[in-house]
Amino acid sequence: MRRVTLFVNGTSKNGKVVAVYGTLSDLLTVASNKLGIKASCLYNGKGGLIDDIALIRDDDVLYVSEGDPFIDPQSEVRVTSDQHGAHTDWLTLNIGGRLFTTTRSTLVSKEPESMLAHMFREKDVWGNKRDKYGAYLIDRSPEYFEPILNYLRHGQLIVNEGINIRGVLEEARFFGIEQLAEQLEVVLKNSQPPEDHSPISRKEFVRFLLATSTKSELRCQGLNFSGADLSRLDLRYINFKMANLSRCNLTHANLCCSNLERADLSGANMDGANLQGVKMLCCNAEGASLKGCNFEDPSGLKANLEGANLKGVDMEGSQMTGVNLRVATLKNAKLKNCNLRGATLAGTDLENCDLSGCDLQEANLRGSNVKGAIFEEMLTPLHMSQSVR
Repeated sequence: MRRVTLFVNGTSKNGKVVAVYGTLSDLLTVASNKLGIKASCLYNGKGGLIDDIALIRDDDVLYVSEGDPFIDPQSEVRVTSDQHGAHTDWLTLNIGGRLFTTTRSTLVSKEPESMLAHMFREKDVWGNKRDKYGAYLIDRSPEYFEPILNYLRHGQLIVNEGINIRGVLEEARFFGIEQLAEQLEVVLKNSQPPEDHSPISRKEFVRFLLATSTKSELRCQGLNFSGADLSRLDLRYINFKMANLSRCNLTHANLCCSNLERADLSGANMDGANLQGVKMLCCNAEGASLKGCNFEDPSGLKANLEGANLKGVDMEGSQMTGVNLRVATLKNAKLKNCNLRGATLAGTDLENCDLSGCDLQEANLRGSNVKGAIFEEMLTPLHMSQSVR
């Protein structure tokens, strides 16, 4: 019994070994079943057509065709090797008149879904135009293409000084290199100057102060001074309405007659500040420190803190004669040894407030919440008429 090895025409893989019996038609039927094709003719290794089963010898290698001419299986090996070599061969790009020499692998491997990868994955699939020296012509900016090519070479984003990041970003988007575009967007965002809502530094603010006449009002309404050091500055008559002064250092600052209405002073340090005639209506000073502050104006102008949020503030030793704290919230505040003569505390929340050692002569506490408040060592007796609900 003879046996032969059958391959599909033009291939040298996935062959089938079959027994030869009967007629040539019987062998073609077996080949069709084994190889999954509609076999119509057989070729030997040299391309000769087998038209008689008697011509077949034991252990022959035959190529089964569906009627197409013989294809040398060695051509498949050459095509495969060409395809493997296609990713490592050198090529030259002419980008806007400047030549870049690189490998096909560099353009294809790092970003396989990019336009460059599709252009150069297989040779001349896109019909790329070339100059007279054989370099591939691409009408883009060479200055912005160089960082992209270096990124494809080593995976790192390096942009030389003087090159516009935005230009490199546009090239990355054009060539469809998404990972690089994302990195460039982050770099571009970080390189932008601070936006308008970023905090103002002491240096910037001092420059504003020096450029403003003492007779004109400096408008700082709604500005962000968060965390700034404004200590010991002359801030008289400045409009800080609705400004962000949270965590600011305002120690010993002169805020006489300044407007802090609805300002955010939470966590600010205002120890020793001059607050004569200040307007702090509905401001948020929760957790702030106002130890030793002066709210008392000899001319009779009273500080106004009506409706302010002063939860947990430390105002120990402050001069607050005649201050208006109506319906303010002073829960858990420290007001030890404060001068509150003639102060308006009507409707004020003084729950758990430490008022020991305070001077509350003629102060108005009508309707105030004094639950848990400490009134030890009072300088003057607290009359019932002052706190009638």
